[in-house]
Amino acid sequence: MKPLTKPYIVGITGASGSPYAWRLLQKLNEEKLEVYVVATETGALVFKHEMGFSLDQGIARLGEGSFHIETVTSFFSPIASGSRRFAGMIVCPCSMGTAGRIAAATSDNLLIRAADVCLKEKFPLLLLTRETPLHAIHLENLLKLSKTGATIMPISPSFYHHPQTIEELLDQMMGRIFDHLGLNHNFHTRWEE
Repeated sequence: MKPLTKPYIVGITGASGSPYAWRLLQKLNEEKLEVYVVATETGALVFKHEMGFSLDQGIARLGEGSFHIETVTSFFSPIASGSRRFAGMIVCPCSMGTAGRIAAATSDNLLIRAADVCLKEKFPLLLLTRETPLHAIHLENLLKLSKTGATIMPISPSFYHHPQTIEELLDQMMGRIFDHLGLNHNFHTRWEE
């Protein structure tokens, strides 16, 4: 019998950076992983604006994967419960407003609640922050989240691998995400490989 794998959660907020979220969903789908997806209202709007198609349309294009699209206002989702086991959550992109609400543990929508569950249950929580510049309150919130167990991963691609395409820039970041989730990959060249 094949061992069951724990599902992942992907949260999408209204910060610019939807190509990163889309590439993440593609890569998780390629690995045939079960994924719960929750987007804020603004996250869904920004995704459609930046990608030219809605999140629902994008997931339908992926076809064969195991995706569960959750409504940000529903608290009856499995991702709202600490009794359900998850392999981790990636908020990509993560706005500073969302980071602040996670830091304050407001649980005022399903995305914030799922992140709060990950922190309290000690599941990996990766916050791919995208905004710049940052002021002191942003930095204090990120420090509080880091101290609580979240991994803060600013979306800032490297260039040592001499990327030639946007996809290569995206894949470098996907490799870092997979590294922090303990997933094997060959998305990018590592330093001095």
